[in-house]
Formats: sequence, structure tokens, C-alpha cells
Amino acid sequence: LPGMQTSGSKPCPCPSFKLREVASMYFTMIAVFLVILVVALQGSVPRESDFPYKVPLDPQGLLELSWNVSYPEQAVHFQLLVRDLQFGLLFGMSDRGEFENADLVVLWSDGHNSYFGDAWSDAKGQLHMDSQQDYQLLGARRAPEGLYLLFRRAFSTCDPKDYLIEDGTVHLIYGILEKPVHSLQAINISAIHRGLQRVQLLKPNITIPELPSDMKTMEIRAPDVVIPSEETTYWCYMAELPDSFPKHHIIMYEAVITAGNEALVHHMEVFQCAAEFDSFPHYNGPCDSKMKPDRLNYCRHVLAAWAMGAQAFYYPEEAGVAFGGPGSSRYLRLEIHYHNPLVFKGRRDSSGIRLYYTATLRRYDAGIMELGLVYTPVMAIPPGEDAFLLTGYCTDKCTQLALPAAGIRIFASQLHTHPAGRKVVTVLSRDGRERQVVNADGHYSPHFQEIRMLKEVVAVFPGDELITTCTYNTEDRSRATVGGFGILEEMCVNYVHYYPRTQLELCKSAVDPGYLHRYFNLVNRFNDEEVCMCPQVSVPQQFFSVPWNTFNRDVLKSLYGFAPISMHCNKSSAIRFPGEWEKQPLPTTTERLREPVPRCPPAPGSRPATPVPLNLGELRRD
Repeated sequence: LPGMQTSGSKPCPCPSFKLREVASMYFTMIAVFLVILVVALQGSVPRESDFPYKVPLDPQGLLELSWNVSYPEQAVHFQLLVRDLQFGLLFGMSDRGEFENADLVVLWSDGHNSYFGDAWSDAKGQLHMDSQQDYQLLGARRAPEGLYLLFRRAFSTCDPKDYLIEDGTVHLIYGILEKPVHSLQAINISAIHRGLQRVQLLKPNITIPELPSDMKTMEIRAPDVVIPSEETTYWCYMAELPDSFPKHHIIMYEAVITAGNEALVHHMEVFQCAAEFDSFPHYNGPCDSKMKPDRLNYCRHVLAAWAMGAQAFYYPEEAGVAFGGPGSSRYLRLEIHYHNPLVFKGRRDSSGIRLYYTATLRRYDAGIMELGLVYTPVMAIPPGEDAFLLTGYCTDKCTQLALPAAGIRIFASQLHTHPAGRKVVTVLSRDGRERQVVNADGHYSPHFQEIRMLKEVVAVFPGDELITTCTYNTEDRSRATVGGFGILEEMCVNYVHYYPRTQLELCKSAVDPGYLHRYFNLVNRFNDEEVCMCPQVSVPQQFFSVPWNTFNRDVLKSLYGFAPISMHCNKSSAIRFPGEWEKQPLPTTTERLREPVPRCPPAPGSRPATPVPLNLGELRRD
């Protein structure tokens, strides 16, 4: 029989039947794949509804990303529109937007032939083809508006070179190849036009509630702003509700972006002003201007918050945010963050937020509660730290006193730190056992803050504890970073949105000041009294004078881990609930939540670590 060998005969120089069969099947599969790819290249653009989330990647809007999330498949489907394709692009994810140690998909061309492949970059930024090709190309097509690339990626691939897609912020990176390249390794990522965009990729699968027939809209927009020709601008605009505006419920809101400025409007917030003032001055200008009236600082109650990539925000059908009526200020402050890295001049903008509201009040008023740390310098981070943790507590004593017997339901959350913040997590604890993560962002960025709907409502009952931990990086700082309101001071806050609204507006903690004083005394004894303990010296000044050796760092960490706390269990009037709140014991945790284990998708069969050829024709040469 062909392919068989008898004793004493010479080996047949031809491949065996089995090998020929495998080779035939392999080339047949390649041919089928190329046919499918050609069909894909000639197919129609998917409906916009197939990709409900959209964000411009670059300031000029040349790269536009759309995506959808499949929780059953545990995968994200991407559609990337390249409006002006030159010789390819890089797209991917990394821990904080770096191009080193990044997970990438690359399209490149030598001017005649084009290739698509899953790649990664090492610590020096050198690109390598990934041995496990987990970005799956689904199709590509030229259209009048540009080139569409469709590809798929599982949340978790169990490939050590791949980024784990999880809840929270994702730093997307991109690069544009302006010259032909002959291989992946020939791409010098330090020499290409590149940037980053932050998004929440894993949007929750929320059912949109039915909206009432008497729903009205109100737009809070800054009129005809000339965007300053600076990279970063915070713009403030004061708006006013009509006289005798009765109580309504906000049930939804969405962004209204001036056409053409989608890549410049980074995020927006609407704040309601304090009801204790009868009037507020009108203002339309930069938030950091000396011309801004000081009274605008009393407009801090968040009504709506939007960040680039966010969709419309819907309140649960049983709750709405109350505004208008007795005890509610008529004055609102719109704050817009313009991100203008290309320093465009003369660009005009009238963006803002559209509120949807109803006079038919829902069953519950929604409320906002602050969790985390009090804004105080007694909580500090030493300089040169890569991951320093601070924790704020909402204790069982406070929730027992302030929450109704039926509890509250948290449905959304907005995390907040200043520039040193890297991670934020709030955990619900009951009877000393961690029960549930309320919200977590392991790649948190202070430059990307939005109110996020939770995947599931979190029920909090009297006696529960809400524990918020922030991780900070101060490697670029030479002195201690203390807590406070300044941009170079730090915060650790989770604004949770819940119903029914209670009197409890702030449930936060800080280390007991007396124990911190003991810390400074101890540091003095071991450091020849280098820390001035004079009564007139402030806590920040004492921290600034600490010599930050290993001993002083470790003792401070230990202090924050065992010292009693000062609890702020506050009503909306900033008055504490009755009770003893000083020198309270730290909550004890006897059982912690297990770290989630990434689910590896079933292996689709080995795919060779080679790029996929694409027939895009001859690309442009300038």
C-alpha cells in the first residue's frame, strides 16, 4: 500500500498518506479563509446598533472606535474606523496607557502588501508577534468614510502577554504608521504619532426603564464658548432654574456635544448649589480664573456627570433625583473639561448636558452619599511610593443609626481621587465578613471620572460597613502628600447613588489626631528630633519634615492599620448624627472576598503566530 514500508525495502521519499492529507486540509483551510476574508472585505458595514458604544481615539477624530460587549461569550467585539489610512496602525491596551509592556493588534503595510496580527511590546517598546493570536480578525472593508476593521477579543485569554479586560477604566492606546514598514519588528513605536484614550469597555447590561409620557427636557449648555488654545481647560457656566420651579425628578440625562468637538469635550458635570444662599452670580469662564466668584465653590452637589464614551444615564424606574421646590437651590453650575492637546485655536463650543425630568414623582428620591476618607491632612502618603494604601470606613455604628430598617439600594457610583490615585475599591462588609464589591477600578485614572451604573444593585442594611481603599503612587514626588482639597493634596472618595434618600450624606473616617501626634513623637525619638513638634506647626509641615526612611514609612503604614479613627457620620447639613464618634475602633474583617480567577476561554485550536494577509490594495505614499 502507498505509504507503507516493508522490511528491507528503502524508505519512500514521498510524504506519507497521512501527511499529505494534513497538508491538503491545511491549504484548503487557508484557501477557505482567504475566500471568507475577501467576502468580508466586500461586505456591508455592520449596523450602528450592533456597536452601541463609540469614542474618538485621537483629537482629530481620524480613528473612531465602536464596540459591544457579549457577557455570554465573555468577549468584546471592536469596530475600528480609520478615516485616513496611511501605512497601518497600532491599537491596544496597557496598564496606564504606556506603549511598553502593551497588548496590541497591529495593521501594517510595505505599500503593496498588508498584514494584521496580535502583538505585544516588551519593556523597551520593541514589538513582537504574539505566539497566541487572541485578537481574531472578523472582517475589513473600505468605505467612503474610511477603512473598517472588525475584530474580537475575549475578556481573559490566560496569555501572560495579554491584557486582562475587567470592570473599570481601560487605557486604550493607538499609533498611526505614516511610512511603509517591511516587518512588525521594524516598527519604532517611539517615532510614530500615538496617543491614548480612556474608556469603560465592560458596560453593564442594563435594561432601559420605560420613560413617562409627561417627560420634559432641559439643556444646561455653556453658550458659544471659544475653547482656549491650551491642552487642558476647566470651564464653568452658571445656569438658573425658572422662578417657583416646583419639585421634579430627573430620570435620565445625556451629553449634548457640539458637532466636530467630540474629541475635545473630555468630561462634564452639573452641580447644584447650596440652598443656604438666596442667589449666585452669573459666570461663564475658566474655573481657575481669578474672576470666578468665590461663591461658586458652594455649588458641589452632583446632579449629573458624563465622561467621553459614556452613554445616556437612566435612573431606576422606582427613583429619581429631586430638584426644584422648597429647600432646593435654583442655581446650577456646569463644568466642562476640554482636552485640546493639538492646541486648536478659535474652536467654538456649546456642549452641555440634557436633563430629562418629570413632574410625576417616582416612589423614591435618589440620594448621593460620600464614602471614603475625610479631607484632612492627617491622612498622608510618603514620597517615592509605588502603591501606598489608605482606607476610609463607613462603620456599622453609623449605618445602624442612619439607615432605615429596610436598608438602601446602591445603583451607581463615582470614584474620585486626585492625581496620585491609581486604584479605588469599595467593599460591603457584614458581621466582619466581606460580602460584595460595590465598585472597583484597578486601573483608575483621575483624568477619567464618570458616574457608572452598577451591574447589580447593592443592598445595604443597618449595621453593614462600607470600606473604601485607595492606592496611590508618589514615585514622582519628593515630599509627603497630605489629604485635602488642593490638586497636589489627595482624596479618596466614592460618591454612591442610592435610594431611598436618607439624611446620611457623608460616612467617612480619618485616623485619630492624637495617635498621629504619638507617631510624630516616635519619629522624633528615632530621628534626633528632626520633626518640629511646636504647637504652631501644622500637620502638613510636620509631615513635610519627616525623613522618609524605611522605619518611618513602615510605622506610618502600621499606624493607619491599627489606630482608632475619627468617624464623620454626617447629615446633609454637615452636622454629625448624635453619638460618640471620636477614637472609634477600626472595623475588624474576619473573612475576605476571594480574588476572582480569570476564566480561560476554550482553546480554538492552535493558530500559527503569523500575521494575516489583507488585500487592501496599494496604500498611499506621500
